[in-house]
Amino acid sequence: MLVNKVEICGVNTSKLPVLKNAVMRELFTKMQQGDSAAREKLINGNLRLVLSVIQRFTNRGEYVDDLFQVGCIGLMKAIDNFDLGQNVKFSTYAVPMVIGEIRRYLRDNNPIRVSRSMRDIAYKALQIRDNLVNKNSREPSITEIADELNIPREEIVFALDAIQEPISLFEPIYHDGGDPIFVMDQIGDEKNADANWLETISVKEAMRRLNERERHILSLRFFDGKTQMEVADEIGISQAQVSRLEKAALNHMRKYI
Repeated sequence: MLVNKVEICGVNTSKLPVLKNAVMRELFTKMQQGDSAAREKLINGNLRLVLSVIQRFTNRGEYVDDLFQVGCIGLMKAIDNFDLGQNVKFSTYAVPMVIGEIRRYLRDNNPIRVSRSMRDIAYKALQIRDNLVNKNSREPSITEIADELNIPREEIVFALDAIQEPISLFEPIYHDGGDPIFVMDQIGDEKNADANWLETISVKEAMRRLNERERHILSLRFFDGKTQMEVADEIGISQAQVSRLEKAALNHMRKYI
């Protein structure tokens, strides 16, 4: 878990400095006058911000070190573009940029390919969602996000679903101290219902009652999907003989099903 990982990319996160607002403003002023050392201090002094952001993404199976490096790129972009003249805290400005950089990285490394237009809608929706949360201090509805983007609600839903990370069927979703419950335990499968399973067993048991030639003919016809003519050519008898043997075998099987 990330909370137990002290060293990330060679950085001891337990000893990261925290800069006060007055010091930050002084360093920004120096940096914008060309002082590269001040920029370095701003980066090092805001690594805790990156650390707090990447905790949102630790359940995606990505390496923490990779996320931290990508988050630092977003941090540097925020530092280079921050305007002291705006009455905004640096963290308020920087967090969305760090999140955006990480989301772009995850999008580009997603094993499931999603169209660029759908990805763009999804990430615009996420950005609007963050803005509405900050503005209203509550989670917005899909309809509110759709209204902000002037896009049909259905398109927002499809786009957000498309960028979801795939998870393993063996991902545990509940554990009460005994055996865990996995994702696959919560998924129904009509094709593998008990009735179908019992029917399959019954058919196999009935086929065991047939002689070898009858089993071979039925396997070719109903499991391999071959025509009576193809079966006749394969085993060296006439199509009429295949038809008679097939009907006799099926009638014999019905006694045991």
